[in-house]
Amino acid sequence: MSDSDDSSGPWQQRRAKIAENPKNDMIYRIVIGVVGVVVLIIGIICIPFVGPGWLIVFAGLGILASEFEWAQRLLGWVKDRYDKTMEWYGRQSFIVKGVSALLTFAITIAALWLLNTFAMVGGWFGLDWPWLQSPLF
Repeated sequence: MSDSDDSSGPWQQRRAKIAENPKNDMIYRIVIGVVGVVVLIIGIICIPFVGPGWLIVFAGLGILASEFEWAQRLLGWVKDRYDKTMEWYGRQSFIVKGVSALLTFAITIAALWLLNTFAMVGGWFGLDWPWLQSPLF
């Protein structure tokens, strides 16, 4: 075993093995690209909802960054902006934080209503109120 093998872990060794065959390397990069984009899109959709939207966005970018340099740069930029925004938010008054929480709540409720979630859940309990229906469905 050479010194270069000692410095690389099992993941790097597997990745190097895949890269030896151009066809396998292209297939691998396509799969990583598709999986990363799907996870990223799911994360972007989840951002307005209470939950792990940004975590999913970072996971999608992390998947893409494992193979694509542009994604590494974008991930660094997004993490930097997120950190700065959260730092700014932490310095804000109780009123600004309260308004932000109310806005987040309103956006979540609006998104759930537009996705027809309230009508669906209401249907489980026999509530067929017209105002629960989304105008989109």
